[in-house]
Amino acid sequence: MTESDEVMTIAQSLWRMMALIRAVEERIGELVSAGMIKTPCHLSIGQEAVPAGVCAVLKLEDSVWGGHRSHGHYLAKGGDLRAMMAEIFGKATGCARGRGGSMHLVDPSHGIFGTVPLVGATIPLAVGAALSAKLRGTEQVAVAFFGDGATDEGHFHESLNLAALSRLPVLFVCENNLYSTHLTLKERRVKDNIVESAALHGLPGMVVDGNNVTEVYQAAHQAVQRARVGEGPTLLECRTYRWRGHVGPAADLEVGTDRRRELDEWQRRDPIAQCRGLLKAHGLSSEVFDRLEAEVRREIDDAVSFARQSPVPDESELLQHVYVRGGG
Repeated sequence: MTESDEVMTIAQSLWRMMALIRAVEERIGELVSAGMIKTPCHLSIGQEAVPAGVCAVLKLEDSVWGGHRSHGHYLAKGGDLRAMMAEIFGKATGCARGRGGSMHLVDPSHGIFGTVPLVGATIPLAVGAALSAKLRGTEQVAVAFFGDGATDEGHFHESLNLAALSRLPVLFVCENNLYSTHLTLKERRVKDNIVESAALHGLPGMVVDGNNVTEVYQAAHQAVQRARVGEGPTLLECRTYRWRGHVGPAADLEVGTDRRRELDEWQRRDPIAQCRGLLKAHGLSSEVFDRLEAEVRREIDDAVSFARQSPVPDESELLQHVYVRGGG
């Protein structure tokens, strides 16, 4: 296989993952609108290139830590779609036994150790995982995914400082979609300078086009390799945009700000369409895309069917798994 063939194989895999994330999010939005899903769902439509590009360079034993908008991170790291859909439906077969919903996804067997709705709360947990890996002498890397709103929190800066000071194997991935709920970046910051936080704390920082999956992949590959060989953390700022509102399937075109013009601009930079154009330019046929899209639809249909047929948690288990029972 030539280097060009290898690049196209990777790009095809990235496209399929983005297509899966997009289709899953769209189906979840439809189910929310139909009243079949009750849990609040924060959709990542438009941001698929970031989880797909970053997680493609990770190993099974590496860990990822996310926030409230983490369906894509879960799927890209290899999380079970059936278990995720069942969790969102609140069923006992869900990845958190139906207790967590959309914002509490977990699959330790694939290195997915937690997504939580508290803004930026898993950033220091990723640093802790990286510290553990360093103390144990493994080559594991921890990845913290968070939005631009999380960079307004104090523990973001504390985490960068400790990670740099101890040269920990952690990658900080800021998905800068320009909004924290309904507040624009310029309403919260004098300067659009998130990446400069890296230099402030003594670690390298990179800004990439978060809608270009190959650019995200290449930057993440470089950062992860640095971490594996003991060169410490990196801050990766991915400039992207969410097509839907802060929560739910609506576009939030007039919630505090008018997003129409910028939404149109960002939709013209659709990460999936960009990657498809690259693959078609290198000879990938429409038949291959049709086959991959059909596979994705079947996977989602199967997951939704599994979730709907699964039982709800039994009331007798309400107080189980609340506390860890010690052995001493």
